[in-house]
Amino acid sequence: MTLYLTLILLLPLAGGVVNAVIGRKLPRRVVELLACGAVWGAFGCSLLAAAAYAGPQKVELASWLATFDLRAPVALYLDPLSLSLIVMITFVCGIIHVYSTGYMREEADGVRFFALLNLFVFAMLTLVLAENLPLLYLGWEGVGFCSYALIGFWYREEKNVTAGRKAFITTRIGDIAFGIAIVWLFQLLHTVSITELNGMGFLMPVGVVTAIGILLLIGAAGKSAQLPLMVWLPDAMAGPTPVSALIHAATMVTAGVYLLARMYPFIGISPTVQAAIAVTGCVTAFFGASCALAQRDLKRILAYSTISQIGYMTLGVGVGAISAATFHLLVHAFFKALLFLGAGCIITAMHHEQDVFKMGGLRKVIPATFWPFLAGAVCLAGIPLTGGFFSKDAILGAVWARGGALYGSLYGLGLLTALITSFYTFRMIYLVFGGTSAVIPPPSVPHPIPLPKGEGNASSPPPGGEIERGQGKGEGEGEQSGHSTPTPPLPHQGGGRGSVPAIMDLMLIPLALLGLCGGLLDLPAYLGGGFLDRFLGASLTEAGHGEEMILQAVAGIVSLAGLALARYRYGGAARAARVAEAERPSALTRFLYHGWYVDDLYRALFIRPYVRLSRFLWERVDEGIIDDGLDRLADGCGSAGTRLGSWTAGRVSVYVVSLAAGAALLLAWLAWSMMGA
Repeated sequence: MTLYLTLILLLPLAGGVVNAVIGRKLPRRVVELLACGAVWGAFGCSLLAAAAYAGPQKVELASWLATFDLRAPVALYLDPLSLSLIVMITFVCGIIHVYSTGYMREEADGVRFFALLNLFVFAMLTLVLAENLPLLYLGWEGVGFCSYALIGFWYREEKNVTAGRKAFITTRIGDIAFGIAIVWLFQLLHTVSITELNGMGFLMPVGVVTAIGILLLIGAAGKSAQLPLMVWLPDAMAGPTPVSALIHAATMVTAGVYLLARMYPFIGISPTVQAAIAVTGCVTAFFGASCALAQRDLKRILAYSTISQIGYMTLGVGVGAISAATFHLLVHAFFKALLFLGAGCIITAMHHEQDVFKMGGLRKVIPATFWPFLAGAVCLAGIPLTGGFFSKDAILGAVWARGGALYGSLYGLGLLTALITSFYTFRMIYLVFGGTSAVIPPPSVPHPIPLPKGEGNASSPPPGGEIERGQGKGEGEGEQSGHSTPTPPLPHQGGGRGSVPAIMDLMLIPLALLGLCGGLLDLPAYLGGGFLDRFLGASLTEAGHGEEMILQAVAGIVSLAGLALARYRYGGAARAARVAEAERPSALTRFLYHGWYVDDLYRALFIRPYVRLSRFLWERVDEGIIDDGLDRLADGCGSAGTRLGSWTAGRVSVYVVSLAAGAALLLAWLAWSMMGA
């Protein structure tokens, strides 16, 4: 087992380091083989570890932090939770790596891309396998750095760099809270071992556990884009589409959920922390779903969808349904990776157009993308018998089983969110694939919803949207610079289907199958129960068979109702009317489009006061007092020197007379002193 766990970490690390150091001297195909082979090798080792698994096991690889009573070795811990995640992470990341060989085929800087992709996987695996909090924090910061570098991968465009900085700074807020919690735990319990800490929660006063749990929740909110630190994720779409799939499906945003699930035996002692986690998750789920209703950018729809689905996972952890939350995390990884990779195929086929209101009629044009994408959509919408249906219902059932006014309200809000999710999912399907043709206005036509100040120009895509292109290839230059360019042809208007590499469509198939059949991982109890629930042994709430069937029926009706509403509003002849209405957005549409104006709220509460304070300290204090005071002192010294210098005449005779006069005065003073004595 030690060998397997070591290789799981070292293979992606070695792939990233080799490509970073000598990748530019290697052929492009060799770079891609190294990157893909490293991740698939880690997946093979994960399967071997799963086959050899006989129980929780701790493996210490090396000494790391050791001073006084602090001990934090490079120690890995394999249990059902971490084993489930490393298998999922390595598989989904392997799919994304292979997909990237087609998607980034014209990208000149592919070596940097694949090196960062490998390091991203290494950091996430370190986070999941870490046995102590400092090592987990190392992986935590690793995924933060890699996400910053990959979101701003096309750094020649200012908006991409800004999006990367926004993600980095926002998540740092949560990281500070997480770091404080680690130090506090060590100060109280003199250990940073996760397994030891989870067994010591009963030794602490409930108030202390509550405070530490809130700090961990803030850390998780930053990394998993939960309220109130979710503002970075929609703008993270500035990176290449495979990066979006990697961040949203297999790494980064699931890290916060994993942290809460891993530390739940400790923080779950506090009912206040449980309620705070559940409320945060449920409200975030509703927020993300409501914002997705009004988005025009295909990738931003999926981004807000991720915020919403991660909210469901957080809700599951809050009610103690760790197995249900993990179940949804795994299934979501499959269908969300599928949707993002499918979006990449659509964007490529549409010549890098991302506005769903400028698409349409693609069902017959790109059927190899349509059918897998539809499979991912029905999973996201929670259509009965799909993996997304069973996993989401498991969380809602656990919330219902908790009972009480609070959790009853959360269940109702969760159902409403499920209805909205189904509606915006099929809204996306009908707008992208429905109809007979797409209508793309010339770039000079202003966007119907004004962009926030500083985010693009009138012909740019919605804020945070991505102009998918290879740097230096000249694609999309008109959109990026604001210059007028000819309207790009549609795939069925001369662009051709060959613009989408076959490997990209091929990678959608296994994800579609896993998303549709993912429910087999954890079937309801009335169908015999599921493997995952028994394997994790972490389900703390369970409803009766009859009650569970009723809850599933309700959830199924809600998802089908969302489908029916979307078909009524966007299907058939109604689609053209909705496209026309999109040019005249209502106040509510603008509110949702701009994410409840949370960015503007933060700008008003924090950024502008900070800028004004900085300007005051700069102009009034630094320049007005410090610099001006020093300048005046220097001027005074200079003036005094000038006055003294004016007494000089430059004649030796004058200097001799002055010296003699001074000597005479000195002698006179000495004589007077002696006479007085």
